[in-house]
Amino acid sequence: MTNFRIGFGYDVHQLREGYDFWLGGIKLEHEKGAVGHSDADVLIHVICDALLGAADLRDIGYHFSDKDPKYKGIDSKILLKEVMQLIRGKGYEVGNIDSTVCLEIPKLNPHIHSIKECLAEVMQVDKGNISVKATTTERLGFVGREEGVSAYCVVLIYKV
Repeated sequence: MTNFRIGFGYDVHQLREGYDFWLGGIKLEHEKGAVGHSDADVLIHVICDALLGAADLRDIGYHFSDKDPKYKGIDSKILLKEVMQLIRGKGYEVGNIDSTVCLEIPKLNPHIHSIKECLAEVMQVDKGNISVKATTTERLGFVGREEGVSAYCVVLIYKV
């Protein structure tokens, strides 16, 4: 067993009018929101998947099935807290998180600080160990047409 492990996460959610838009635990004002079984927080979902993968604990769907009614509409911050318990239960701690959200609008730059603070609090890690970046797809594909949001994440965890 190695002392350091890397995990990767990718997620996509459809955007539709009439839904709240949660990103990194923060509710953003937008005419469209992400559609999903939970609150559809694409950023938290990729972080969960990356952490679980790094610790060889499968994926978010394995632990929190979208077929299970107890997760319907659940706040993804609750899922992230549970993932942190799982990885800490295996003796790991977060080294750093590097994430990218792909979205045309709303612009995320004004919200990055709040998102990082929220994630750091939920995960009980230093916010300096969390990177949240945003990009567009230059109006190409489903993100460019504002039909969906996607996110990528890489994490480093280490044995304590």
